[in-house]
This record gives sequence, C-alpha cells and structure tokens, in this order.
Amino acid sequence: MTLFKKISILGESDMEVFAEFLAKIDDPQHRDRTEEVLAWVINKYPNLIPKIAWNQPMFTDHGTYIIGFSVAKHHLAVAPEIAGINHFSDEIVQAGYDHTKQLVRIKWDRPVDYSLLERMIEFNILDKADCSTFWRK
Repeated sequence: MTLFKKISILGESDMEVFAEFLAKIDDPQHRDRTEEVLAWVINKYPNLIPKIAWNQPMFTDHGTYIIGFSVAKHHLAVAPEIAGINHFSDEIVQAGYDHTKQLVRIKWDRPVDYSLLERMIEFNILDKADCSTFWRK
C-alpha cells in the first residue's frame, strides 16, 4: 500500500487534487517522495488549501500562496517565495540543500528536512497573515 492509499483514508479529497500530477512522475521513487511530502503538508496543515496551479502542486491560505513544489530530474524543488528563501538561506545550506532566489533543491538521494520545511511553511503563514494578494508585493 502506498502512502497515497494510506493517507486517502484520512484526506482523500485533498490528495486527489494531486493524483494526476503524481501519476505523471515517471520515476516511482521520485513519485513516492513527492507524494510523501505532499501528504505530510496536508496532514500537518489541514487548514491549507491544496491546489494545482501553473501545473505544480501548491498550498494556499486565505487565497495567498504559502508553498509550492515541482519535480526535476535531479531534485524536488520547494518554493517558499523569495522572502522564505532569504529568511532561511543559512538553514537551507546547513541542511545540505542548494537554492536559487526562488526555490530550494532537495536532491532525490537526500533526506527531506521536515523541520526546515515546517519552519518555512509557518513563516509564510504568519508573514502573510494579512496579505490580500496571491504573491507578496
């Protein structure tokens, strides 16, 4: 039983949002890792709205972007917006990840630092609590 099937008992409608996206990931290990991360966010933050936008899975809160993910050949990309990258730049490097101005690259052979992911999500939820636009201005 995959993590998706285990999670579906708890939040089928939430994970179903990502079913088509996940099905298009050819490498089964990459698909499983991505599914695991998305399921973790859904279970940890049931108040966030999972959605697909710009062909990528993401989570929003009161209509504003909180975090998004994308899949590449060598990594899972996490996009907490520029403010999140800037705020956590040192921690991202300490976790063994590299980053650009827009995203963090978690290589497929590296573990996911869920503690760091949690702090990035919490930062965006709090920092964007009064944000009325999708992206920060």
